[in-house]
Amino acid sequence: MTPSHSSTTVTVRTFTQRFSSTRRGARLARLLAAQQLADWGVPYGSGMHDSLTLVVGELAANAVIHGRVPGRDFELRLAHHGALVRVEVSETHPALPERVALTPEGEGGRGLNLVAALAERWGVRGRVGPGKTVWAECALSPRGREGEIARM
Repeated sequence: MTPSHSSTTVTVRTFTQRFSSTRRGARLARLLAAQQLADWGVPYGSGMHDSLTLVVGELAANAVIHGRVPGRDFELRLAHHGALVRVEVSETHPALPERVALTPEGEGGRGLNLVAALAERWGVRGRVGPGKTVWAECALSPRGREGEIARM
């Protein structure tokens, strides 16, 4: 007797694009991610859309401000898998990002703290070739009010 296996099909949608390591490239990455999220059914103006767009914007900004290597682009990859969106930003700079303690006088260092607050989890991994990929995973299921990103 052969065991029966039930399988569940899960659709994974992806978006991948390379951008110039400039402030304009980071802005374009954020705008195209916003459009892609809307195309995937995460409506403009919802808390989920705004949070995901902010995560993309922060990771892209970090790539061009702190991870820029002249002549090298950065890559944005979005993957929509069920109730989760994974944001990955890859660049060629070898230095690892660090969260810094926030102070009222500080003018920077809020980017990764925002990502950590909005994402279920985030981290850094190596990649083929030079550099690293900084990633964040955000849940699409509402927490309290409709449109807010849920936290586990």
